[in-house]
Amino acid sequence: MKPAHFLAAVILSLGTASSALAGCRDPAGARVDWRGCNLYKANLSRANLLDADLSRANLSDANLSGANLSKANLSEADLTRARLYEANLSWSNLSVANLSEAYLSEAILSEANLSEANLSWANLYEANLSGANLSDANLSDANLTNANLSGATWRDGRVCGEGSIGECK
Repeated sequence: MKPAHFLAAVILSLGTASSALAGCRDPAGARVDWRGCNLYKANLSRANLLDADLSRANLSDANLSGANLSKANLSEADLTRARLYEANLSWSNLSVANLSEAYLSEAILSEANLSEANLSWANLYEANLSGANLSDANLSDANLTNANLSGATWRDGRVCGEGSIGECK
């Protein structure tokens, strides 16, 4: 099943299609366009959203635990308080995304683009951020305990050295 079809099936099975799909159809109504969708509080746990375009989508308070969002476009998405425990976000585009208070414990964010993202108060406990781009990201009060930052581009543009765990060295 293609990622977009899987997502539609999940939303329809939750009985929230009318509110979750608000503004998500093209003018002809022929296909679903996930960019800018309102998926507030959606349960997408373990969903396969590989390479999905969810740019500018509202995913605040959504459950994406264990979801595969590898290579997904989540630029400018609202992921405030989203649950992304053990989610795979490797190679994803989260530039300018709002991840404030998001739960990203044990998430895979290797090679992800988090430039200019808001990660204030985010829980990144034991997250894998190796090779991630964190330039100009807001990490105020973020929990980076045991997070792997090896090879990540830090907020100030420097590259974190090998063995950078919990802090950029």
